[in-house]
Amino acid sequence: MPGILVAPGELPPHLLLPGDPARAARIAQRLDSPREIAKNREFHSYRGLYKGVPVGVLSTGIGAPSAAIACEEAIRAGAKVLIRVGTAGSLQDGVGDGDLVVALGAARCEGTTPRLLPLELPAVADPEVTLALWRAAVAKGAPVHRGVVVTLDPFYRGVLDLGLETYSRAGALCVEMECAAVFSVAALRGARAGAILAIDGSALRASSGEYDPHREVVRRAVELEIEIALEAVAKLAEGTG
Repeated sequence: MPGILVAPGELPPHLLLPGDPARAARIAQRLDSPREIAKNREFHSYRGLYKGVPVGVLSTGIGAPSAAIACEEAIRAGAKVLIRVGTAGSLQDGVGDGDLVVALGAARCEGTTPRLLPLELPAVADPEVTLALWRAAVAKGAPVHRGVVVTLDPFYRGVLDLGLETYSRAGALCVEMECAAVFSVAALRGARAGAILAIDGSALRASSGEYDPHREVVRRAVELEIEIALEAVAKLAEGTG
């Protein structure tokens, strides 16, 4: 594959998709018999075993265009179940720092998927993958929420309003940059996808300088969501997710 440099058949059916290449390496360290597959640009890939189940890991980089490329090529390389393991900024007072969100669907507020699918088609997570993530999070006693997230391209505000207050009033739980692409490409190519996100701050207050994702509460949440995603994979593989 030209982007991820992985050959067909090199990725197992179950694949975790962090954005950060460093997080991909941390996930690989949790696997038995891990091995690196390839590194190219932001796409770092690994495979190994979790409770005997083959698991792949592929970093997507930042944003919907990169995530869409990663998913397209990962599916061609063998992935059938894609789970985004990422971070997000809260849009609700009740969704706090260090909480987790299982995405039921994503508002397509980015520029990639409108070039792939009509806007009338929603970006929806696979129900079985979503349920497996939810059950694994509850079993861990995690502070977890489930609902719609917003996938948005800009990270820094310019002169235009990003619309975050509107999305918040509409009930969206958080904002991030990849879920809509992951869900849309998976649906388009006959794969299944889900996402679990660690809240690393308030998106509504970030413009005032309150945003700092490099805190212990966020680090713990990311480690917990990795555990949950791996447990969900194990349950899905045995058909009990």
